[in-house]
Amino acid sequence: MSRRTLLTGLAAAGGLTAVGASPALAHGRRVLHVRPGDSVQAAVDAVTGPGRTIVVHPGTYREVVKVPAEAGELTVRGASRDPRAAVIVFDNANGTPKPDGSGTYGTAGSATFTSAAPGLTVRDLTLANDWLRADHPDITGTQAVAAYVTGDRSRFENVRLLAHQDTLFADTTALDAFDRQYYRHCYIEGDVDFVFGRATAVFDACHFHTLQRDVTFTPKGMVFAPATARANPYGFLALRGRVTSGAEDAAYKIARPWVPSYETTAWPSLVVRDTWLGPGIDAVTPYTNMRDAYPWQTMRFREYANSGPGAVVSVPENRPQLTAREAATHTRRTYLRDWRPYECP
Repeated sequence: MSRRTLLTGLAAAGGLTAVGASPALAHGRRVLHVRPGDSVQAAVDAVTGPGRTIVVHPGTYREVVKVPAEAGELTVRGASRDPRAAVIVFDNANGTPKPDGSGTYGTAGSATFTSAAPGLTVRDLTLANDWLRADHPDITGTQAVAAYVTGDRSRFENVRLLAHQDTLFADTTALDAFDRQYYRHCYIEGDVDFVFGRATAVFDACHFHTLQRDVTFTPKGMVFAPATARANPYGFLALRGRVTSGAEDAAYKIARPWVPSYETTAWPSLVVRDTWLGPGIDAVTPYTNMRDAYPWQTMRFREYANSGPGAVVSVPENRPQLTAREAATHTRRTYLRDWRPYECP
């Protein structure tokens, strides 16, 4: 996906809009409405207590949005049920210099949308980072995050997450936290490690799409790069979804393990089950290493009851499978425990 393609789609959804004005308030300040010309961040800053709702009306809002931990139980939703109608987009990358000269943004700092709020709900929106490598050949830190999410009980439904490298950073508030996240009916696209982090995250009926990438080597990228803490029994769970590709057949891997330099004891965990894997996934060797010191075979990578050309098991040792009994312990309920957002209408 080119930046031009993305912007064309956004313009069709509602047109590029300037931001900076204050949002309109209603219902005793419990509901804040953001319209073209307003700022989503201004609405976030106006939140005065838990349980508030921000309604984003159709338009494209070019800004960075940061939801602080104090804005607990916040809902940010599009006014339309079509997530293409309301778009929040910006174009920072890891290596983008900060305006104040204090360095670069880093991976997490590049995010268009950041939240540390517990109980966050985001629905019916597009969150995008349209930074492109080709436009910035001088920048080597090419991670450009659409959403950086921490905070327990973060829920995303009918949300489009668009970027290239490191689209969704599903992380935790602290190294000793097992923060839970739930994504339902979301569309997530990218190329390299575009769903990554250390959260306990369930992806329920989500559509993952790998992008064409202008390189001559393969793999061109990986869908997942979990960094689960060793003490956490559950990392990423993708179920009842599908993986499609804009690249040639077998150009992508399902995953590689991320063991961060700041947490070398991490033991990445990923289960992909009941999911259709398209031909873009390398069925023979669907996993690879990020670093040889941490081989994927030693990680908690498993599959169960997947289908499609990318799910064909031709080399069993390359595709570790759960038994039916083991699969019964990898469900939405076991991962999310007493929090059951999948029961909400």
